Amino acid sequence: MNSYQNLSMSEQKAEYGAVRARFEAFKSRGLKLNIARGVPSKEQLDLSQRVLTDLTAPEDYFADGVDTRSYGLSDGLPCAKAFFAELASAPAENVIVGGNSSLNMMYDAVMRTMLFGIGGCEPLVKQGRLKWICVVPGYDRHFAICEQMGIEMVTVPMLADGPDMDAVEELVRDPQVKGIWCTPKYSNPDGTTYSDAVVRRMAGLKPAARDFRVYWDNAYCIHDVYGEGDRLAPIYPLAVEQGNPDLVLQFMSTSKISFPGAGVACLIAGPNDARDIRRLLAVQTICPDKTNQLRHVRYFRNAAFLKEHMKKHAEIVRPKFDAVLNALDAGLGGQDYVRWSRPKGGYFICLWVMPGTARRVVELAAEGGVTLTDAGATWPLHRDPDDSVIRIAPTRPEVAEIAAAAELLCVAVRLAALEKLMGQ
Repeated sequence: MNSYQNLSMSEQKAEYGAVRARFEAFKSRGLKLNIARGVPSKEQLDLSQRVLTDLTAPEDYFADGVDTRSYGLSDGLPCAKAFFAELASAPAENVIVGGNSSLNMMYDAVMRTMLFGIGGCEPLVKQGRLKWICVVPGYDRHFAICEQMGIEMVTVPMLADGPDMDAVEELVRDPQVKGIWCTPKYSNPDGTTYSDAVVRRMAGLKPAARDFRVYWDNAYCIHDVYGEGDRLAPIYPLAVEQGNPDLVLQFMSTSKISFPGAGVACLIAGPNDARDIRRLLAVQTICPDKTNQLRHVRYFRNAAFLKEHMKKHAEIVRPKFDAVLNALDAGLGGQDYVRWSRPKGGYFICLWVMPGTARRVVELAAEGGVTLTDAGATWPLHRDPDDSVIRIAPTRPEVAEIAAAAELLCVAVRLAALEKLMGQ
């Protein structure tokens, strides 16, 4: 392994000059690339174009005994519930189908608990100090929900097979701890998939607070990029088996299957929670967009068809993941101050740079024409204690563009490391 720390000061200066020259060459190219967020490419969106035209004649809009163009069924179409239930290995009667955004449904779930409580408990807003477990590195939008609602975030590290469950099991002994955010398959940003043992332990938690819930954001449940990808054990049957039918609130959507702005999302709750959520939904809304739910169900049919559809996504996404990984191998391979994930699916690659340099890397990349996710975004309150984690979102640009962006990123990583060592 090579290390800049092992170089003499004169050797560091010489290396800095060479790397700086490469960086200036990139700046002269006038790049304008954005790899900050996990956005599907146009080619991926085009795969589902027929969803929008699947319903044409007036009779096409009838399903489950209703005209989907009209009012009713505030918790979604039964056929849409069955569609998501198959993906989640959960009962259809536990599924609530909403609009296009699972993040919206997560936000609403937390807000309902704040205002009305859950599991027969007092509303969280009346309970004083509140805490939430956040696995790090993690998803910035999860953390933003807690931040906006004034919930204290307690971090636990992501290990090779999922969250540190020893730490989680210890933390839930505190009755002030009310939830945990999880992205269990191809976790955002590091791509970890929870092992069967971790899922079982999560499903078997015995929290002190009756209103503690596992927020299971299964966003990438079918987003394999390489071959069959990782297997994730379904959590609902395990929770029931261990006497916790209402422990988990699971969220899924078609945002990165069909259209982020025009997809379908769902919440899968335990039987008692689902009943209470439906009661509140009946006041909140008359109905979601059932027409959109129906056209998704009609087009995607079932889990088997959906799996074949996602193979087409993989064919588009895989070369972009390869471009990033190949650039990292070529530009940073053998350097002992940096490492990166190699996920089998999902939407992100995680890069760990020399501690104390992530913000500088992002700044340098922007100077060179590449926009990255803000450094620190993968931690609550944007406070990465080591300033070392960078999230790469390779899906939207063309392959040549992502390769150029990744090459520049490698140069920025080297330059920031040398600047830190040289005290600049």
